[in-house]
Amino acid sequence: METLMEVKLRNVGDIIVFDFTWELDETNADKTFTGIYESIGEFTDKKILFNMSWLKYLNSKSIGYIADVFSNLEESNGKMHISNCDEGVKDVLELVGITTIIPTVDSEEEAINAMK
Repeated sequence: METLMEVKLRNVGDIIVFDFTWELDETNADKTFTGIYESIGEFTDKKILFNMSWLKYLNSKSIGYIADVFSNLEESNGKMHISNCDEGVKDVLELVGITTIIPTVDSEEEAINAMK
C-alpha cells in the first residue's frame, strides 16, 4: 500500500517551488521524484526550492533523490534550497550531511531571497 504523499508545484518568479506534504518513503519515492524530474525538465539555469513545511518523514531513498536533483542543478548552473523542515526531517537531513551540501533555511522567504 502506497503511503500518502502530495507534492504541489508553484512558481515564485523564476523559482520553481515544490511543496511536500505527508511522508516520503519506499512506497512513493520513485513515483514522486519521477514527477518532480518531469516538472523540472532541463536543469540548466533552474532555481528550485523544496519547501518541506508539511513533510513529516523521509527515507534514505528520498534523500538520494534530493541529492541527485541538487547535483544535476549544480552541474547545469542552477540553484537549489530546502526550506521549512520540521524538526524530525531536519534532524535526518543533518545526520546524513545534506544540510552541509544543499543550502537549508528556516523560511521560504529566506530561500527565495538567497536565490535572487
